[in-house]
Amino acid sequence: MNASPKTVHTLGYILKGYPRISETFISNEILLLEQLGFRMRLFPMRHPRENFCHDSVKQIQARVDYLPTELLFEFPRLLLPNIFLAIKRPALFKHGLGLAHRRYKRTANLATFKHLLQAGYLTNHYLLKDSTLSHLHGHFAHSPTSVTMFAALLSGRSFSFTAHAKDIYTSNPEQLREKIRFAEFVITCTDYNRKHLENIADGLNTPIHCIYHGIDLKLFSPETDHTECAPPYRLLTVARMTEKKGLPTLYKALQILKNHNFQFQHTLIGDGDDREKIQKLIAELGLADYCQCLGTRTHKEVLKQFEESDLFVLACEIAKNGDRDGIPNVLVESLAMGVPGLSTTVSAIPEILIHNTSGITVAPSEPETMAAHIREILENKPLRKTLIQGGIKHTRNHFDNRRLIAAMGDIFRNQLETNQKKAQ
Repeated sequence: MNASPKTVHTLGYILKGYPRISETFISNEILLLEQLGFRMRLFPMRHPRENFCHDSVKQIQARVDYLPTELLFEFPRLLLPNIFLAIKRPALFKHGLGLAHRRYKRTANLATFKHLLQAGYLTNHYLLKDSTLSHLHGHFAHSPTSVTMFAALLSGRSFSFTAHAKDIYTSNPEQLREKIRFAEFVITCTDYNRKHLENIADGLNTPIHCIYHGIDLKLFSPETDHTECAPPYRLLTVARMTEKKGLPTLYKALQILKNHNFQFQHTLIGDGDDREKIQKLIAELGLADYCQCLGTRTHKEVLKQFEESDLFVLACEIAKNGDRDGIPNVLVESLAMGVPGLSTTVSAIPEILIHNTSGITVAPSEPETMAAHIREILENKPLRKTLIQGGIKHTRNHFDNRRLIAAMGDIFRNQLETNQKKAQ
């Protein structure tokens, strides 16, 4: 007899950190899955970095159990459960050690053994005590999925994972292919990623699904008509201060506009390791009176900035280590709010910014081209109107998170039903 996920099955999510302000798409996904009837358990590897969270996190009912993270300081917490597990399940634990050893030989990364120990802790403390936790899902293809894969092996559970951006393009391809081979299925957030993963999979039968993150269209809907705008124009960027966001290119474009007496004010929301570097660049380019950096802000404050902005601009590029964006959620949010968007042709960005229809894309690392298109979007009223209308239509047709998570729920439900049949 089939039972609903709500009453029998539990999805175990292994996360890098939870909650995280920059990863609202994950908390929204969890909340929507709960609303579809799925029971959830969350196993983050790190505590939150911020001292506040979005409202959606407060609505999540899932129990949260943090895994020991620091190998140096928490080794006894990790070691003892693994000793007990090795005694209980010697064959499986030996298999796990063998897999960890093979993976270590490829990369010489000691974190592989930490991931095995974290998986042993998770298995001994939770999975062996809760038979309803029948499927595990890792969010991000690097360390969370490593822990997920080992935990699935040690516990006899099925597993899957979601691959995003940095975790795909900075991972060792052979290590990633191994995860794909062992997984029941893989979810990724862009068609660009799906094609890349299929190339890495190279003939494996593991299904790879493209499901966009999407947004809550009720939260991001235009209340302001942004068609009309006048100088000083208000430009907005929401981005972490990291290499792949291409902020130096953006500020060089703004300097070009300033030198042509173009009147604007630019606001950056976000923080990151390059904060001092970016602030120094702003000063060197003579943009201190034109640009402000607000740091990390709440969802409500970001919405207010969208309402007051004339253009949303990102200068994404591929970092030296291969890291790149997929489709930045803030870009989708800006279009849904009726704010025209300008970014680059990097990765899957053209899947949201259909050039001259739902947005404008330019080649990365070209400040002169970016400056010219900033000016065009702000001064060309017919183009601006086309982009605003096209952006709203495109997000509503392709980025409604309720429809997208419903499709994801179908995939999970099929897996849980398969697991239940095997257990009978």
